[in-house]
Formats: sequence, structure tokens, C-alpha cells
Amino acid sequence: MEIQSAFNLGVQGLQKANEDVYKSAENIASSASLAAESYGVAQATNAPVANVNELTKQKGDSPVKLTQSLIDLRVAEFQAKASVEILQSADENLGSLLDVTV
Repeated sequence: MEIQSAFNLGVQGLQKANEDVYKSAENIASSASLAAESYGVAQATNAPVANVNELTKQKGDSPVKLTQSLIDLRVAEFQAKASVEILQSADENLGSLLDVTV
């Protein structure tokens, strides 16, 4: 594998993880805003978030969406960590190649 393609792979992995984090965060925020709306709570207050089971009964939403969003957020974290390790390995390999050629 070429060093350049390893760097590209690492950067692409970080970009994908970043996109996944934003999607998951958006889904989680929308679930929280649905909970606040269902109880007539303004979003600026620090009122407790509604119970997921009660929200499901009222809105017909599945708690699976919130759970899946949290799982996707965690997966994106691991993807970002793996991409950083790829970038570090490519950097070390490039440094070794430069040391050998100089």
C-alpha cells in the first residue's frame, strides 16, 4: 500500500465518522425535542426529558431510533479512532522512509 493512499484512507475514515456523528446527533436532538414538545416544555428549560416508553405511546415513534442513534454514535467514535491510527501508522512509515533515504 502506498503512503499517499494510506493517508487518504485515514482522512476519508475521519470524514465518514464526522458525518455519522452529525447524523446521530441530529437524530438524538430531534428525539429530545419531540419529548419536550409532547410535554409542552420549552427547549430552553432544564426540565427532565420524557420517558421513552411514554413518548412512544403518545407519538408512535420507536425507541429503536434513539437507541440506534446512540449505537451509531459509538461506532463513529471507534471509526474515528481507527482512522487516526491509520494516519499515525502512515506518518511513522513515511518518517522511516525519509530516515532511510537521507
